[in-house]
Amino acid sequence: MAPSPAPAETSGQQPEPGLRADAERNRDRILAAARRLYATDGLGVSMASVAREAGVGKATLSRRFATREELITAVFADRMDAYAAAVTEALADPGPWHGFTRYIEAICAMQAADRGFADVLTMTFPAAKALEERRAESYHGVVELITRAQRSGHLREDFTHQDVVILLMANAGVIAATGDAAPDSWRRLVGHLLRAFAAPATDAPTLPDAPAPTALYRAMARPQAGTL
Repeated sequence: MAPSPAPAETSGQQPEPGLRADAERNRDRILAAARRLYATDGLGVSMASVAREAGVGKATLSRRFATREELITAVFADRMDAYAAAVTEALADPGPWHGFTRYIEAICAMQAADRGFADVLTMTFPAAKALEERRAESYHGVVELITRAQRSGHLREDFTHQDVVILLMANAGVIAATGDAAPDSWRRLVGHLLRAFAAPATDAPTLPDAPAPTALYRAMARPQAGTL
């Protein structure tokens, strides 16, 4: 009879390939479920709802993502990369004003495409260090973008980087309020705001069409969170 392996020979063994594959599949299911829920319902979705949507238990979710911030960081890592890329592309634009308006339109479109990301851009997550570091990197680019547009004489001198946050908050509110009933309403808001940001004699962007009255009525009739 062969002797049993000594304890030292079995310690530190790697999980069986099948177990590693199961863990990876669970992680992918959790991320996919969180992306779906955050995109449609925003970041107010509970961890328990994510677990149910993914078809896993709460313990499995906790093993993969110990905190809400860890899950948010993993879900939106690619979105934050796209956000940073939008800043870089805008800075590369030879026209400072065009680069600025291009950036604003790009990030507002990102918000419209994903309600969760709309929340990410208007909230801070001190415990999500990777996400906040990425945001901080982009912030310096946004400040430079604003400075260049003002020096060119096209952006109002009293515009500040805080106004970008206010714009994103306003856009997130319109997106949440209109939903699928009037999905392009945010474009009208952004058009008005860009025209307001333009310095005198600047060629302001064309104002998008207003939503149809029937679409806006449907949006106004939608049940809102917290209502009966």
